[in-house]
Amino acid sequence: MKKINLIYLLPEMKGASGGAKVIYNHSLKLNSLKKNVSSSVIHLKKKFSYKIETSLSKKFNIFNEKYSGWNPNKMRVSKFFSPSKNWFNKDVNLKKKFSLNKDTDFLIIPEIWSHFSEDLELKKKGINYGIFIQGFYHMNSTSNYKKLKSAYKNAKIILISSDYNIKCFKEMFPEFKNKILRINFSINSKKLKIQKKTNTITYMPRKLPDHSQLLLFYLKNLLPNNWKIIPLHNVSENYLIKSLSHSKFFLSFSNLEGLGVPPIEAALSGNKVIGYVGGGGVEYWKEPMFKKIENGDISKFGQMLLYEIKNYKKNWINETKKNRLKLEKQYSAAIENKTLNLLINKVNKFYNIN
Repeated sequence: MKKINLIYLLPEMKGASGGAKVIYNHSLKLNSLKKNVSSSVIHLKKKFSYKIETSLSKKFNIFNEKYSGWNPNKMRVSKFFSPSKNWFNKDVNLKKKFSLNKDTDFLIIPEIWSHFSEDLELKKKGINYGIFIQGFYHMNSTSNYKKLKSAYKNAKIILISSDYNIKCFKEMFPEFKNKILRINFSINSKKLKIQKKTNTITYMPRKLPDHSQLLLFYLKNLLPNNWKIIPLHNVSENYLIKSLSHSKFFLSFSNLEGLGVPPIEAALSGNKVIGYVGGGGVEYWKEPMFKKIENGDISKFGQMLLYEIKNYKKNWINETKKNRLKLEKQYSAAIENKTLNLLINKVNKFYNIN
């Protein structure tokens, strides 16, 4: 039987990325399902001349129209790049050449590069491809709307990772709704720990740093002296897990997210999560583990945190055990594998494999 290769495109990244981790895990699992498929990842980076060009373009507004999107013809494969072992310690199958076989390769393009399908003339070359939307907010990767619509029109399948993204996509492109496949991701809850809780609060300053700095300034004179706030920025996965295992609260600054992962990891680590939903988070943002704050309402954010600190119950971890089990099941490996098998079945049909 012919073997199909599902190839994911990704940019070269210096630090941790939730979206990239999802793709790496999907690729690994596709290779482990023992079906007639294999999977690999291609990282692309800008050529040196293109870096100079885009840098000058931003500074002097030359060369390219603003929001014109990345140019795949001015990029190259990152032959020596691999995911940082600090946050992803598994061996992903990395493809070192951007060569595609129309008879066996199925390309999966992230929504940030959806226009690549048109730039690379994939339909004309007979290359089957899908687009993976992890964030509706990143779909406008170029100001050329005609090119974007053609990219979704010619895609064989539209993979979407949250109910919120599905809703938005159907509203925008109702004519393409039959192409949608909800593709789940899993969170390895076995790695997450709940240890002796201390009077600590964690947050990620990478998301909306102006907001987090404002909140810290607001709390400076109000936070009890026996409490401390710990930023989680450019840390290893082990440090992240350890910090979340001991903290009681996690502050969410999710912003225009397809489906924010850190708040889920924090909740499964026994934290009460307070903050911004960020869009796709509406599908899991439920009391009592999650407390919603409207984006930008720093005063309510601060007052909510102070109230929760004052009223924190010693038996809160036990009281919310059922809630965590439900959340764990919502993002389980079993559900993820089920959707990956659906993906395999759909892709096989494009190559007349039953």
